[in-house]
Amino acid sequence: MLKVIKLTFLLSFFIFGSWSAANAQSGKVSGTIRDDAGNAPLANATVSVSNLSSTNSDFEGDYSLDLPAGNHTLTVRYVGYAPKEIKDVVVKTGQTVQVDVTLSNESNTISEVVVTVSARKNTESSILNMQKNAGVLMDGLSAQSIKRSGSSDIAAAVKAVPGVSVQDGKYVFVRGLGDRYSKSILNGVDIPGLDPDKNTVQMDIFPTNILENVIVVKSASADLPADFTGGVVDIVTKDFPSQKQMGVSFSLGANPAMSFNNDYLTYDGGKTDFLGFDDGNRKLNIDPNVDLPRPTSADNSGIESITKSFNPVMAPRTTTSLPNFSLGFNYGNQFQVGDNKLGVIASIDYRNTTEYYKNFRNGIYQKPQERNEMEILPDRTQFGRLGSNNVLLSGLLGLTYKTDRSKYSLNLLSITNGQSSAAIFDQETRISNVINTYKNNLEYTQRNVTNLLLSGKHSNEDASFVTEWKVSPTLSQVNDKDIRSTTFVRNSDGSLTINTDAGLPNRIWRNLKEINLVNKLDFTKKHQLFDNPAQLKFGGLYSFKTRDYSIPTYQIMSLNVNTRDLNGDPNQILTPENIWTVESNSGYYFSGRSQPQNEFESTQHTIAAYVSSEFKPFDKLRAIVGLRGEKYMTFFTGTNSIASEEYDNKKTLDKLDFFPSVNLIYGLKESQNLRFSYSRTTARPSFKELSVVQIPDLLTGVIFLGNIDLVPTYINNLDLRYEMFGNAAQMFAVSAFYKKFKDPIELVAYSYQAPENFTPRNAPSAEVYGLEFEGRKNFGFISEDLEGLSLNVNVSIIKSKIEMSKIEGGEYESRLQFAREGETIEDTRVLQGQSPYLVNAGFNYNNTAIGLEGGLFYNVQGKTLEVVGFGKNSDVFVQPFHSLNFNMTKKLGQSQRNVVRVSAENILGAERKSYYESYGSSNKEFLYRAPGTTFTVGYSYTF
Repeated sequence: MLKVIKLTFLLSFFIFGSWSAANAQSGKVSGTIRDDAGNAPLANATVSVSNLSSTNSDFEGDYSLDLPAGNHTLTVRYVGYAPKEIKDVVVKTGQTVQVDVTLSNESNTISEVVVTVSARKNTESSILNMQKNAGVLMDGLSAQSIKRSGSSDIAAAVKAVPGVSVQDGKYVFVRGLGDRYSKSILNGVDIPGLDPDKNTVQMDIFPTNILENVIVVKSASADLPADFTGGVVDIVTKDFPSQKQMGVSFSLGANPAMSFNNDYLTYDGGKTDFLGFDDGNRKLNIDPNVDLPRPTSADNSGIESITKSFNPVMAPRTTTSLPNFSLGFNYGNQFQVGDNKLGVIASIDYRNTTEYYKNFRNGIYQKPQERNEMEILPDRTQFGRLGSNNVLLSGLLGLTYKTDRSKYSLNLLSITNGQSSAAIFDQETRISNVINTYKNNLEYTQRNVTNLLLSGKHSNEDASFVTEWKVSPTLSQVNDKDIRSTTFVRNSDGSLTINTDAGLPNRIWRNLKEINLVNKLDFTKKHQLFDNPAQLKFGGLYSFKTRDYSIPTYQIMSLNVNTRDLNGDPNQILTPENIWTVESNSGYYFSGRSQPQNEFESTQHTIAAYVSSEFKPFDKLRAIVGLRGEKYMTFFTGTNSIASEEYDNKKTLDKLDFFPSVNLIYGLKESQNLRFSYSRTTARPSFKELSVVQIPDLLTGVIFLGNIDLVPTYINNLDLRYEMFGNAAQMFAVSAFYKKFKDPIELVAYSYQAPENFTPRNAPSAEVYGLEFEGRKNFGFISEDLEGLSLNVNVSIIKSKIEMSKIEGGEYESRLQFAREGETIEDTRVLQGQSPYLVNAGFNYNNTAIGLEGGLFYNVQGKTLEVVGFGKNSDVFVQPFHSLNFNMTKKLGQSQRNVVRVSAENILGAERKSYYESYGSSNKEFLYRAPGTTFTVGYSYTF
């Protein structure tokens, strides 16, 4: 990672130093020429300024024209299309003005006339134009919109996209469907995130200054991956910046509930924690595959040295919490290399975030055995203090080389994330009797993702046949390093002791390594069909993923000691005088190793091929019909919890599936479309789910159990949408959708005997249907003074229904068995992870004359089923989180290179809550966090 950072800095400053002042009295106009019917690029279109200069667009429709500073009129011509004049193009010295142009086929115009349009290109309008002309149902977010929102990362900006919500400040859900049914890709290719078990990438890792746009596709087509249902989010980075840009940024944020708190919990870790990685302080210094000796072992002389090899720190310490801060650097430029062009982008982003929850709470509850007792009872409850520090360091380097007929791109992305947390809390457990305990937890997780994307695009002379290829290897590593937990029992006399009933002190290392390789090849052939332009697309994909996972676990045992003498201080356990020695035959020592049920290896293979045809059977009707075939296989090596079943590279899934798709677009008027879409998609179990692994969460007490018998979910999707586009980036749309699920996968309580255990299971079937309303309205119709003010609103209303399993011992039978008196048990319920409603609303204000931009944004997602109950375990629902955020940016100075940004997040002080809900009982807390309100001040400067 440090090498990547150094390379990025050296390359950026080298290029910056080579910047020439040759164009001091001139500027540039650049953009893309496209067909307004299908948004396809038009190659060899002529762009000219009378008596000054002219050029032709390349095979991607891109053009660039050097012009003297002043006011100009562009003329754009292409054979078979009506020409356009673009007046009042203002070129400024040393700057590039972006002007994109769409041309209409002459057969669709009344006569051969010249159309005059506004010279200023509004990239928000450009995204809406892309949305209007797209072959699939999509929404988008332009770089200009992101910039106006003042958002520093995609997670903060993408909330403005209709039907999109952001969970935990980082994960994008589309149409209220959970992570399983949403998908994230980078520049059209799969990329694993910092949490490899999620289908969506952590969105807060991408700084907004490197983005071209963010596209959210809601209806499938054959060229897209089949494993999405809600939507696929494509993060598109810049390749050729329109002009040289280099900037630095800094921000400082404080939360009254979390920052400058003098009882913040942390612990002494490594010297490089502030960079997001451990320096070896938490390294496991023994072989995890070897059983440790015991005092009764024939050779026990090594116990003392082994015990001393472990870090003796077992308890948090109290200090003052620091504010959040971030640093950023970005660079972009393009250069003429002979007759060709070289584009460069580089970005480094560093963020350090501190959270402190003074009163966090977790709980596990169950129904009483007697059916006439309504109030659910605690199995265990926890409350206490939790401190967490999260460091994110990311670097991106992109190179693009473009010739007349080819483009080659190389993007290197490296992300390092380190999260250190410490907690002190009380826990009450009711097993055979009530046990009150006092617990200390120390945790550290280090995540690394390194992705390389090499791609190429090639065209014949008239751009009628285009070939695209992409090769993208990714290395992901997630290491939980030396998780430490110590539990003391609170005795009736007030003393604190350690015993096996409450659990011995333990240390855990989790090691996950995943390698992904994606190879993609696409061909596009333009032709004529039904006397209209058409295109045929076909191609294929091969994806290989492999994961190696292990959890070495160790317990601290004791011999001939009285644990009362520790006085509840975990740091006393591993002091030199308390470590077991041969001479004393008393003290504390370690026992354990990596357990078979906590280890597995797994691989996934996906081979895909597709064909898609886009054509116009009638003047106003476009059709995109396609078929995608995917061969999907998984192999698993591991052992179950009782070692009764062993798997040696066992093929756990082997499916050959076909996924048809149809997208129809009927142009009611030039600015209005009626869309219909049908597609078949899938949702497959993750590595972790399709296994026999056991993964404990030491903070919440929850244990995840894999399920080797899972099968993929298959979904039939129907969409109907009316959309109307206006001037000044205004639009209105209403959509209806229906989704039919077969074998949906849900997270379910494992059994009533073990309420802390959760596992994924297939349900028979499910249905989701809903309506979406979205609108963007500018207030200029009231007064010219309000032209900079606009309102964006989108609302999704969704109904879901899932059929419960009625097999013996299944969910429906378990609910009947533990129903309360007077309770009616239905054989259907809502779908796990599906939100019943979603509201996004925002006021945006933009005054370019004074460089002032701002916005107030509101987002809420309805109560959502988080964990499916089973037997005595009730359902758990995430409660609505009413998020209200504000941001404002002000550009300073005559050149407006200085930008100051202020923001407030969670203004309403909403709390994150999940409740157990049971008939006749009051709601009980499964999880409670109070994030408070965060205020941030930022500054950026563009060179």
